[in-house]
Amino acid sequence: MAARAIWKGVLRFGKTKLPVKLYSAVQDHTIHFRLLHKTDNAPVKQQMVDPETGEPVDFKDARKAFPVMRNRMVLIEKEELEKLEPKESRDIEIKRFVDPADIDHRWYERAYYLGPDGDSAAYFALAAALKKKNREAVARWVMRKKDYVGALHEHEGYLALIVLRYAEEVVDASALPRPEGRPLQKKEIEMGEQLVAALAGKFDPSQFRDAYRDRVMDLIRTKERGGKVKVKTFRPKKTDDSALAGALAASLTGLRRKSA
Repeated sequence: MAARAIWKGVLRFGKTKLPVKLYSAVQDHTIHFRLLHKTDNAPVKQQMVDPETGEPVDFKDARKAFPVMRNRMVLIEKEELEKLEPKESRDIEIKRFVDPADIDHRWYERAYYLGPDGDSAAYFALAAALKKKNREAVARWVMRKKDYVGALHEHEGYLALIVLRYAEEVVDASALPRPEGRPLQKKEIEMGEQLVAALAGKFDPSQFRDAYRDRVMDLIRTKERGGKVKVKTFRPKKTDDSALAGALAASLTGLRRKSA
């Protein structure tokens, strides 16, 4: 099935303008259920309710407020928020070209493809240049009344645009607790290295599926056919290997037996 564009924009850097189309690079496969009334299986809906009276509240009668401290909130009007919305634009403005190593995976949020919207020669030339120079572009744009910052890079001959998180959203590793206890022993480090080497290989995404989703879909299809449902309860295996060295040794032994 051919991909469908969800938005159109214009890549801008210097005096260059390159019309592009935006495509989703990922798909949401989350299972969504309908809520039914227990007695007659009629669909039910959620409502906002006044906690004092228990009466339903229509959306048009609700106001937004932001809590600033206990028992104190600042009321915000719809018109005030509308004045603060970013100005609509089709521009995807490239701010600078950076080394891909400067952007680690913590910053990545959602991936899109950019496709050509007319001038395909200029589009593929930009993709080839990014690959040859080993560079990613940092870009900013407005889409559907929201500001975005993203990383533009070459992927299999095409341009991919990954939405980046903002600086205040990314937690630095320095916030984690410092290591405590005795230093690691040489034997423990060596066994850790052997464990890494034993599991070394290439990443094949087809080997990794959402096992829970598969089980739920099997359950749904079985019940749809009128078949009998057999649900196995998952019980985690118990282990007595509390020491790091013992746990590593047990893991290595298991991997060697599996390989044999």
